[in-house]
Amino acid sequence: MASVTMNVNGKPVTGEIEGRTLLVEFLRNGLSLTGTHVGCDTSQCGACLVHVDGEAVKACTMFAAEAEGAEVTTIEGVSNPDGSLNTIQQAFQDYHGLQCGFCTPGMVMSAAALLKDNPSPSEQEIREYLQGNICRCTGYHNIVKAIMAASGQDVSRIAAE
Repeated sequence: MASVTMNVNGKPVTGEIEGRTLLVEFLRNGLSLTGTHVGCDTSQCGACLVHVDGEAVKACTMFAAEAEGAEVTTIEGVSNPDGSLNTIQQAFQDYHGLQCGFCTPGMVMSAAALLKDNPSPSEQEIREYLQGNICRCTGYHNIVKAIMAASGQDVSRIAAE
């Protein structure tokens, strides 16, 4: 066993891990942060997406030891300080960008990464960026609308599918 220390959602944490422990396992099992989902175990679905030092990372592809000393943000860490939904989360609610909710944490984290790098993405840019995230319920239409709304854009121009 080895020890790993990182800041998760703004708080310092330390845990004992095996060398093969994935970051998603450490977050879920070691820290009880179960908002980060395990969907495919193959890095295809995006349900496990978190931010590590400000970059979007699929936590099922990273060993916990690789996050030593890093700043990690999970879905539990993105709401406003008062506990209310942040702009992206609120837009997902307002524009029905979720159904079963399984993909939602990864989608929200992806949206946050996209909007950090591109504050006003086009519909096509959003759709391309989300290619690493799978949603089996919504068909992505309302997810795209939610992300556009979160960026302050007019969503009425998105054609209905």
